[in-house]
Amino acid sequence: MSSGAIDIEEFENADTDDFEDRSDTERIVLFLDKHDDRAWKAASIAERLGLETDAVSAILSRLKERGLVRHKRPYWAITDFEERLQSAYRLHRLHETADEQYGEERLEDIQTDEMEDVQ
Repeated sequence: MSSGAIDIEEFENADTDDFEDRSDTERIVLFLDKHDDRAWKAASIAERLGLETDAVSAILSRLKERGLVRHKRPYWAITDFEERLQSAYRLHRLHETADEQYGEERLEDIQTDEMEDVQ
């Protein structure tokens, strides 16, 4: 888990939006996408992101079911299906915008055909 503090060099070198409050799932997808030239063990991802390995493993399994990551035991990598990944990013942004404008809703209540394609 995160200690609530970071190295000052990391702070100085970070972009303004690097510290936005992101979900663990977002952080994992963004990490794998940024490092798309490598495949990672769940424990390595957890260590880099300051998360618990079991939580990362569970999230990666859900992402695999949605086709957003690839898995060859024990390694994980972002999907090479770029259109699916872009669709997931668009869908996520739509959810964030809707949450901000209308408040959080139950996913089943606002299910769309585009969401079915991503899931």
